[in-house]
Amino acid sequence: MHKMKAPHVVNDINVTPMVDVMLVLLIIFMVITPMLNKGVAVDKVKTKNAIAMQAADKEDAILIAITRNGQFWLSPGNNQIRIEDIAEKVRDLQTNKLDKTVYIRADARSKYEAVEDVVDNLRAAGVDQIGLITEQQPSENQNQNQQKKPAGAAD
Repeated sequence: MHKMKAPHVVNDINVTPMVDVMLVLLIIFMVITPMLNKGVAVDKVKTKNAIAMQAADKEDAILIAITRNGQFWLSPGNNQIRIEDIAEKVRDLQTNKLDKTVYIRADARSKYEAVEDVVDNLRAAGVDQIGLITEQQPSENQNQNQQKKPAGAAD
């Protein structure tokens, strides 16, 4: 009678499938992260002489978005807020913060009255530093340079 012997037990962990899954997740997050928009999407006003405000991109920057239909959104947290609650909420967010600037990102087609209401409520909250978020309009020199280059030319 011939005795069958069990195959040798493999004690090593096979990490190849785990590494494959991790690489796929890494690529997905790398692609999605630049697409994440802080707050509500609005069509910003285009300006020629914009001033860069890097502090507005910080995670804890206080940002109020005004949509085209007159809704107000407060970040951090990206929560919809009523105009009456802005002063109180901003006051709470500003406690223990060194940078007291509040940024307003209004849709280009929102009513001026809505922007003025936000500024008025921020003044009531004691905010004296307000930044208006706009989009840099390409200058005419850049447009002319782009038109002069043939298609496919290197920059």
